[in-house]
Amino acid sequence: MPEASPQPVFRFAPSPNGLLHLGHARSALLNADLARASGGRFLLRIEDIDLERARPEFEAAIYEDLAWLGLDWERPVRRQSEHFGDYESALERLEAMGLLYGCYCSRGDIAQAVAGRPDWPRDPDGSPRYPGTCLALTDEDRAARRFSGQYGARRLHMGRALARVDAPVAWREYGDEAEPRVVRAEPGVWGDVALARKDVPTSYHLAVVVDDALQGVTDVVRGADLMPATSLHRLLQILLDLPAPDYRHHSLVLDAEGRKLSKSSASTSLRALRAQGVTPAQIRLMAGLAPAG
Repeated sequence: MPEASPQPVFRFAPSPNGLLHLGHARSALLNADLARASGGRFLLRIEDIDLERARPEFEAAIYEDLAWLGLDWERPVRRQSEHFGDYESALERLEAMGLLYGCYCSRGDIAQAVAGRPDWPRDPDGSPRYPGTCLALTDEDRAARRFSGQYGARRLHMGRALARVDAPVAWREYGDEAEPRVVRAEPGVWGDVALARKDVPTSYHLAVVVDDALQGVTDVVRGADLMPATSLHRLLQILLDLPAPDYRHHSLVLDAEGRKLSKSSASTSLRALRAQGVTPAQIRLMAGLAPAG
């Protein structure tokens, strides 16, 4: 683990599964602005654990778009797909604490298990909370599945995890005020979340926590849609004895219908805006930021 940095460390961490849009520009520019204003460092991280969706052409476009915006970042860039061993080490620590269990349920299995129960709780991403089906499996059941070549997800036993935490889980949140406020975390709303999938040996939640610690990130600045995830991230940081960054969850850039921009909804990309003659200075204004100083 790196020693505490004497400088603030900010990062922008996109996934190369599509082209960047105005929402990404807002987050990247905010991080770079705050790093510059505080005399800190600005990192770029490529979050490409989803090997099926990550594409080299999208990664190349990220570098091109950010350079066009006038941003510079430290090298080398950390690419998550090159560091699966770091995430496996974190999983092994959680496993040794008795906090993980194997799960062989598909999304269809989970949907079927809670079918007909409209009151069944959902996690912040909108998916039904895992009903604990595989908790009933015996060690013999699990051994037989592994022997037959079945490799499932690894889920966090939320009840046991919360029982290991003595103090309330919380984080420092910076907004427009000079002083931060303390936000009480609610990791239980995620239920027994999967920290590694059968097809990918980690998850966004685990990888981002491990990466931020290894890179010495002191300030996490990201969209307000990720605020619920911070509850889970703070729990993982406590369980793994990792430092707690300060957080700032900024407002989102919305489309004409009031929906957040996204790759999946084909929001207009920075590349398309550049082709239309939009300048980097205009991008700042369109992203709701003040002109560069």
